[in-house]
Amino acid sequence: MTLISPTALAAQIERDISGSHLVVCDVRFSLSDHGHGRREYDEAHIPTALFVDLHTELAGGPGGGRHPLPPVDDFTAMLGRRGIDPDTTVVAYDSSGGALAARLWWMLRSIGHTDVAVLDGGFPAWVVAGLPVTSTPATVIPTDYPEVAGWTGTVDADAVARLAGSTTHTTTTTTTTTTTVVDARAEERYRGDVEPIDPVAGHIPGAINLPHLDNLDASGFHRPPNELTARFSNLGPAPIVYCGSGVTACHDLLAMHVAGITDGRLYPGSWSDWSSQPARPVATGDAPG
Repeated sequence: MTLISPTALAAQIERDISGSHLVVCDVRFSLSDHGHGRREYDEAHIPTALFVDLHTELAGGPGGGRHPLPPVDDFTAMLGRRGIDPDTTVVAYDSSGGALAARLWWMLRSIGHTDVAVLDGGFPAWVVAGLPVTSTPATVIPTDYPEVAGWTGTVDADAVARLAGSTTHTTTTTTTTTTTVVDARAEERYRGDVEPIDPVAGHIPGAINLPHLDNLDASGFHRPPNELTARFSNLGPAPIVYCGSGVTACHDLLAMHVAGITDGRLYPGSWSDWSSQPARPVATGDAPG
């Protein structure tokens, strides 16, 4: 399960009202106001949902960029505090088309927890569907999440530099395959027309631009699988995805998963890491460079 509809989630909450096998996580967040998500949760949230702070609980460890991954032990400790163990079904939602909830989705899958989904359409779709909301904080029974070896499916800046646009040959045929690096930011940031946050404008040389917002239709729901399959059809094996700080890149990885691409990798430091290193090359314009 990768995406779940509001009505399907409502039915699942009703079946599992105790929360013993289902944990719903509210991951609403604003980059310009780090307390905004918590205030939204306190005002109204999906019944039984628990708030997870992206800035302090889904980021914050050593490493480059604005939102480096936390130490994996800190993450599993947070899961335990939310009553999540390896047998728990987790559903994450936000108010940003899944762009933030996908970070929790990806982090769970990175440690081998595959029973996780993102609410399609997020909190706005839940409200439009006329489903109940509450301001009452959810109760939780903490548990212990077992140790995991570490994050999987990540690459660092040096690996991106080696792989961007690189060509490899198969051992049994003459077919060549290219490691595709995908920039999930908006087109204007990819081109270098504007850069509202990071010190340098542009993109990683060799990267193509597939903005994460284009994974959604005009109503804020994910495009159907056949459209996403067509969108990501030419990426080749094990594509690498980055964005500004490693958050919304996870939305492209989520959409790739819907399209059947399950070997995508995340560059957690993303452009905020790359652009802070003066020796790293930068490309501008529409072409990968």
